[in-house]
Amino acid sequence: MREQLKGHETQTTCWDHPKMTELYQSLADLNNVRFSAYRTAMKLRRLQKALCLDLLSLSAACDALDQHNLKQNDQPMDILQIINCLTTIYDRLEQEHSNLVNVPLCVDMCLNWLLNVYDTGRTGRIRVLSFKTGIISLCKAHLEDKYRYLFKQVASSTGFCDQRRLGLLLHDSIQIPRQLGEVASFGGSNIEPSVRSCFQFANNKPEIEAALFLDWMRLEPQSMVWLPVLHRVAAAETAKHQAKCNICKECPIIGFRYRSLKHFNYDICQSCFFSGRVAKGHKMHYPMVEYCTPTTSGEDVRDFAKVLKNKFRTKRYFAKHPRMGYLPVQTVLEGDNMET
Repeated sequence: MREQLKGHETQTTCWDHPKMTELYQSLADLNNVRFSAYRTAMKLRRLQKALCLDLLSLSAACDALDQHNLKQNDQPMDILQIINCLTTIYDRLEQEHSNLVNVPLCVDMCLNWLLNVYDTGRTGRIRVLSFKTGIISLCKAHLEDKYRYLFKQVASSTGFCDQRRLGLLLHDSIQIPRQLGEVASFGGSNIEPSVRSCFQFANNKPEIEAALFLDWMRLEPQSMVWLPVLHRVAAAETAKHQAKCNICKECPIIGFRYRSLKHFNYDICQSCFFSGRVAKGHKMHYPMVEYCTPTTSGEDVRDFAKVLKNKFRTKRYFAKHPRMGYLPVQTVLEGDNMET
C-alpha cells in the first residue's frame, strides 16, 4: 500500500489494496437482491464493518476532525493529511476494541475506499467536506444526528443553507452508492432534481434551516434513501421474530420479516423476499409490511385489522393503491407494495 501512496503522489497508479479487492469481489454475492436500495445498503453494511466504521461514534469522529483542525470544508486534503486523521481515528478505536481493529490495515483500507469514492482521477487530494461525508455517513450514530452534522457542514454561520451548498452535500453523498455501481436507482449523478425537491418542500425559500432539511430527509428522498435503509439493515441484523417463513420454513425468522397484509399468518424471511420467491397463492403485488425489529402486540392487532380489510379487496384495488411506505420512490421500489 505504501507503494500505492507513492504512486498517488506522482499520479501514476490507482490499484486497490488486495484486501479491498477481496471485499469488492465479495459484494458480488449481494447482486441477487432485487431491490436496489436494499442491495446498496447491504453492500455498504459489509463495507462499513470491514472498515470498522460501525464502531466509530460521532463524537469520536468529531474529536479527530477537530484535532486535525479540519474546519474549512472546501479546502483540499492531501494523502498525508487523510492518513494522519484516519490514524487518529483508528488508534482511538483500537484502544476501545483492540481485538477488532488492525490500525495499519484499517487506515489503508479506509484511505483506499475514500480515494475510490472521491478521487477517481487520482489527483491525491479530496475535499474536507468529502472526507467528512464519507466517514460520518458510515459511522455509528443515530440517523438524524448524521443529518444534523452534515447539514451543519454546508450551512452558513447563521444556520441557513442555499441551493448551491445543499448541492455540494448531496453531490458528495451520492458518490457513495455511485462507487458501488448503484447510482442509477437513486436518480443518477445529477443531484439538481433532489435540490429542487428540497426547496419546493420549503415553499421555494431562498435558504433552508436544519429543521426543514430534517423534515425533508424524513421523506427519504430518492438520492438519499440508501442511508436510512442502511440503518434499517443494521437494526435488522440481530432481530429474531417468532414467526416461520412460509417459503423456506426458517423459524424463527432472523433479520427482516415481511408479513402479508392480504393473507393471515403469512410471513417471508428477507432471503426469500429479496430474491423474489413467493409461495403458491401469494402474488408479488399483494401488500406487505416490513419489520426490522420484533413486532409489538399493538402492531399485531393493527396488521390483523388490515388483513381483514384487504381480504375483500380486488387486484385492481391494489394496482390503484400501491402501498409504498418502505421506500417512497417508484424507481427504487421497482414495483412492489410495501409498508414499514
